[in-house]
Amino acid sequence: MLQRTRIWLKRTLFVAIMALVVLLGLRVVLTERGPDLALWHTWVPEELSESKLDRTDWAGYLQNEQKIFAEMKLNVSDKLQQSDPETYNRYAEHSPVYPGHFATDWNRSYIMMPQGKPRGAVVLLHGLTDSPYSLRHFAEDYRQHGYVAVAIRLPGHGTVPAALTSVEWEDWMAATRLAVREARKRAPDGTPLQIVGFSNGGALAMKYALDALQEPTLAAPSRLILISPMIGVSSYARYAGLAGLPSVFPAFARSAWLSILPEFNPFKYNSFPVKAARQSWLLTSALQTQLHRDRASHLLDKLPPVLTFQSVADATVSTPAVVRGLYNLLPDNGSELVLFDINQSVQLSPLMRSSARHAAEHLLPPPPRRYATTLVTNAPAKSNIEVANSTPAGSTETSSTPLGLNYPPDVYSLSHVALPFPLTDSLYGRTPTQPGEFGVSFGSLTPRGERAVLMVTLDTLMRQSSNPFFPWMLERVNATLK
Repeated sequence: MLQRTRIWLKRTLFVAIMALVVLLGLRVVLTERGPDLALWHTWVPEELSESKLDRTDWAGYLQNEQKIFAEMKLNVSDKLQQSDPETYNRYAEHSPVYPGHFATDWNRSYIMMPQGKPRGAVVLLHGLTDSPYSLRHFAEDYRQHGYVAVAIRLPGHGTVPAALTSVEWEDWMAATRLAVREARKRAPDGTPLQIVGFSNGGALAMKYALDALQEPTLAAPSRLILISPMIGVSSYARYAGLAGLPSVFPAFARSAWLSILPEFNPFKYNSFPVKAARQSWLLTSALQTQLHRDRASHLLDKLPPVLTFQSVADATVSTPAVVRGLYNLLPDNGSELVLFDINQSVQLSPLMRSSARHAAEHLLPPPPRRYATTLVTNAPAKSNIEVANSTPAGSTETSSTPLGLNYPPDVYSLSHVALPFPLTDSLYGRTPTQPGEFGVSFGSLTPRGERAVLMVTLDTLMRQSSNPFFPWMLERVNATLK
């Protein structure tokens, strides 16, 4: 019997090894068919490590940031042939999307100070592959309300995609702690401290708040504002590192990337390395473990209120994870979850997947719930009138309030990336107030043509990139400041 077991184990191991070899071989074949790596895929800047971030201050971080940008110009931009036909290349100085030409390079960390004595502070944390640009509208709104707004460029971002091949999620957490230290230093003692986190920044905000419950030296936030938070990602991200194994051989360096695309966006990477996917999974895994542990120990009872904005249609993060992996664990502490339904009145509704059309109906547990919920929808009458259906915590009664804002008739849903941008945003807005301010206005593009002509998929260009309900969303955030 023991001999048979050994034989079976050997055969199973042999089959598993052969399957891995075949999969890695297929991975190599597929990546070798893709585009070549460019300078921004191979040059890796030197960011401050976790330990150095915990020992430095804001001035030290900005000094190293300035050094990185200077080295990037020397090692990437200055080495490009200016006659290259790639007009939309964020690293080419002659390009209209070259950030160095803009009045403000929003790839860099920034602080917005209010007029007069600050009445509070806010830390803004952007998403993965993103930059501080994504939360600039919120930063300005907080500034107008008397808050110091500290928006940090998280390590590995705002420079070259290759930077994400060398950073760990712990570096992002250390940068978060640094930003909070600076925010707390610039606002008077006893004033409120909020943290706004978008996507991956939402996971960092939550993780910091949990850490602050256990570590007295960390300044505790008074409220969290989460936008499309990365509470859970695809389980396949756990094994993303395997896809990059062939890259240990220089000839197969392209396998270290899940996507290699032209870099035409001045404030966001298009290319995506394997390691970044792995780090996002490690961060959300650590967050989930801590949430469940703190709930079991009742430490979660001390968590400040959390206000979250999330689209039911999100191809980047898991919307169910926001409900089950976060909100269903929260205490009755004044938290609220705002969900944006799909546009039920759009003419494309017969072409929608049933799971998408009815997503809002199955996400939430039945009331009463320990947290308040608001669903922005036009579902009941499938009209063009959007309403906010609100259910208070502990109640089974729902009230409906017309918003006076509507979905554009050709928009069937929001998206993961749309929520933090108004329709007037210069880069992503559908009706930009300053078209071309950053060389291109993605939100107003309406590409049409044949397949396989563009270097990027039509999904990339047609993805909804701004939020028609942004003014109402901003009002909800401002209500937390009163």
